[in-house]
Amino acid sequence: MRPLTDEETKSLFEKLTKYIGENVKVLIDRPDGLYCFRFHRERVFYVSERIMKLSTNIPRKNLVSFGTCFGKFSKNNKFKLHITALDYIAPYAKHKIWLKPNAEQHFLYGKNIIKTSSARLTENTLKYQGIVVYSMKDIPLGFGVAAKSAVETRSADPLAVIVYHQADIGEYVRDEEHVI
Repeated sequence: MRPLTDEETKSLFEKLTKYIGENVKVLIDRPDGLYCFRFHRERVFYVSERIMKLSTNIPRKNLVSFGTCFGKFSKNNKFKLHITALDYIAPYAKHKIWLKPNAEQHFLYGKNIIKTSSARLTENTLKYQGIVVYSMKDIPLGFGVAAKSAVETRSADPLAVIVYHQADIGEYVRDEEHVI
């Protein structure tokens, strides 16, 4: 477990900024204590400093996880956000989409969102902006990338893809050996 390098920190914050904007500061400066990001086995963990100090008592080869896994770095140093970060991203999301009840299952099976599946969309959403997906009961289901802006979505074909799937809570069941 080690602190992130400058390049890794930049990559992580760029990805987080795509979804929560300047609210990234809120994740670091919390009233309930000091929190930080740490790198361990190609994964980035969000952890309180108290837990981080306690985890140093465990040998690195035996340490599987500590804190919350936010994502993983690929071989070419690209950061991929994991579904385990959803609980921290959803409250601060700048752009949101709400799905109709009959479309939730399709999204949870890893499918992209088409126009007829959406009930509401945040007005100022831009193309390729990070977007958090909600059910009509305001339960966060996952996140993705907007395939069309909010303006383009209004005039789009009913079967046009408007959000590209990136992660959903169904991954806990489908891909449990890779989710920490």
